[in-house]
Amino acid sequence: MSGSTFLLFFFSTFLLSATPGPNMLLAFQYGLNYGVRQTFWVLLGLSFGLFILLVSALLGIDIISRQMPWLLTMLKVVGALYLLYLGIQTWRNAGENDSFAVDAAIIDSDTNTINTDTRKLSQRNKPPSMIKTPWQRFRQGMWVSLSNPKAILFFAAFFPKFINFNAVLWPQYVILTLGFFTSEITWQIIYTLGGTKLAGWLGRGSRLLWL
Repeated sequence: MSGSTFLLFFFSTFLLSATPGPNMLLAFQYGLNYGVRQTFWVLLGLSFGLFILLVSALLGIDIISRQMPWLLTMLKVVGALYLLYLGIQTWRNAGENDSFAVDAAIIDSDTNTINTDTRKLSQRNKPPSMIKTPWQRFRQGMWVSLSNPKAILFFAAFFPKFINFNAVLWPQYVILTLGFFTSEITWQIIYTLGGTKLAGWLGRGSRLLWL
C-alpha cells in the first residue's frame, strides 16, 4: 500500500466518521447527560463493537480474495457504488445534520434511540450509584455498534478498494484498522465534548427556561 493510498483512505474515513450515526449520537447523549468521564466506557464499548465487525469483515475479505477472486471484483464494484450513494446521501442531508441532536428521539439501554430531554441534565449531579456502572455503559456502547448492520456492509464494500491483494495482506489490514479507528475515536471524542459543552450552555438558568 502506497502512502498516497493510505492518505486517501484516512481522509475518506475521517469525513465519513463525522456524519452523525447511532455511535456518534450515543457519544453525544452521554456527553450531554453525564460528562466526559462517565462517557469513557461507552466510547470503549462502541470501539470494541466496531472492532468485532471490522475483523469479521476483513476475515471475509481475506477468504474471498484467496478462494473467489471474481467475487472480490464484484465487491469492489459494489463498494464504488456504495461510496457514491453515501456521498449523495451526505450531500442531500447536509442541511439536516445541524439539528440532529434535537430531532433524534430515544437511545435506550441496549437500543439505538436517543432522548435529549433537558431534564436529564440533572443526572450529572446524582450520586455515582444512580448512574450506570462501567460495565453497563461498555455493554450499551458495544451493542449499539453491533446492532448497526450498515457498519459491516461499509467495511466489506469500502476496505477492498484500498488493499493491494498482490502484496502481503495482514500489514495492510493493521494499517487500515489503525487509520479507521483514529478517525472514528477522534470524532467520538468530538461529539462527546460537543454534548458536554451543550450541557454547560443549557445549564445556565435562563437558557433552560427559554427552552
